[in-house]
Amino acid sequence: MLDNGMNVILFEKKPDGELRQLEERTWTMNMVTALEHVNYIVAGGQEYETIEGRLNVDSGKLELLLVPMRNV
Repeated sequence: MLDNGMNVILFEKKPDGELRQLEERTWTMNMVTALEHVNYIVAGGQEYETIEGRLNVDSGKLELLLVPMRNV
């Protein structure tokens, strides 16, 4: 059986509570499985903390809520 992966949508939660879609792309199942072991994701050169995830069965997509890490 061919594994085509899963579509993942990354959402950034802004300080005012607004959500902004960062990107949508297909992840391999290994990448999805790795979410069990990671708390941070780098996307577009920016590091984000993963806050929560939601599997949208209607669209067949995994949605991740992220907050940007402040580089000190």
